[in-house]
Amino acid sequence: MEYIPLGRSSAAIPKIGVGTWQYAAGTSVIQRAVNLGAGFVDTAESYGTESVVGDEIRGIREHVFLATKVSAMNLAYDDVLVHAEASLECLGTDVLDLYQIHFPNHDIPITETMRAMRELVQDGRVKHVGVSNFSTDDMRGAQDALGNVPLVSNQVCYNLFSREVELDVLPYCQKHEITVIAHTPLAKGGFRGHAGLTAIAEETGRTEAQVLLNWVISHSGVMAIPKTNRRQRVDEAVGSVGWTLNPEQVRSLEAAV
Repeated sequence: MEYIPLGRSSAAIPKIGVGTWQYAAGTSVIQRAVNLGAGFVDTAESYGTESVVGDEIRGIREHVFLATKVSAMNLAYDDVLVHAEASLECLGTDVLDLYQIHFPNHDIPITETMRAMRELVQDGRVKHVGVSNFSTDDMRGAQDALGNVPLVSNQVCYNLFSREVELDVLPYCQKHEITVIAHTPLAKGGFRGHAGLTAIAEETGRTEAQVLLNWVISHSGVMAIPKTNRRQRVDEAVGSVGWTLNPEQVRSLEAAV
């Protein structure tokens, strides 16, 4: 596995992790990911999978980088604290490695939200603070409100077929050392049968999914969290690390979309 820094923190995270939206229990996916060095596990209170994740990481918690999210409706100061405690209980842990705001909520002052986040960090219940689906203006406001607590990440949709973040969010994150956590990196399976992608996969001797994931994580400061309920898919995802597409292959791949 290859690792990248988590924002401006001293933590390092794998380039490939595990997303748990609609995650099914009993698949051993998380266990396999941990064994392969891909133990970044991302969930959210709104997914309804925190308890499932908590059950699966019991006994291996020290090997998991655990991330979850507080919903946009729960960003008032008191609500953040209450929902953080609820997530900790569901996950069966005393500390969250990364606590993220799932979506911005402009009806609640970001200063109020981040006051609670700072308190969680100071109390040791949260190690790092991140956001999700934030614009550049939202990120700027979040970091200002956090003060000396660094904003370490922004989780956004990013794949070969959805590249809107390249306009401003990705460059902003790269400039300010905010890690981009790419969700939906496999475009919900919509890539299958794409002629240009198939050609590159055959040329590189990789699967189409591995080519897509490699393209995503080849960008500076970006890691990906593909979701699967199939243990063998974890091995495939991890196989996207440790090699690179050459510039001609990248150009060909991007031009074919």
